Amino acid sequence: MNPTQSASLPAAAARRGRTGFSLVEMMACVSIIGIIAFLAIPSVARMRSDSEKNLAIARAEALNLAQASFIQVRGRSQAAADWTAAASSTAKYNLLLPYLSYAESTLTAFMPSGYSVTFPSSILSMSKVGLKDPNLTTILY
Repeated sequence: MNPTQSASLPAAAARRGRTGFSLVEMMACVSIIGIIAFLAIPSVARMRSDSEKNLAIARAEALNLAQASFIQVRGRSQAAADWTAAASSTAKYNLLLPYLSYAESTLTAFMPSGYSVTFPSSILSMSKVGLKDPNLTTILY
């Protein structure tokens, strides 16, 4: 054996023994990731809930603008007659559907899950649609 080879053997053995992370280092990394996840997950859930509420408000405002457009296009008397003839919320939504951009074909698909709207009985009053969250609490917007 060459003397230079025997001198390099301990250094090579030391390098081979240190190829990965120790158990303590891995446990520290996992615990740090766990703490970050513990802090982040409630924030993500709250942001999702807030975004659904904001979407519902935006959709309700779109329905309000569609009501105004419906009155302008049809005229006050014809719009009032058509509105009172439409007995259900689905029928009233179908009247407003041509005045909504990129709208879904049904009212339940248009609103976020759990949110509901109540149309005014008379369209001439120009009152806003009522908006309720999944807990049936009225949202003022």
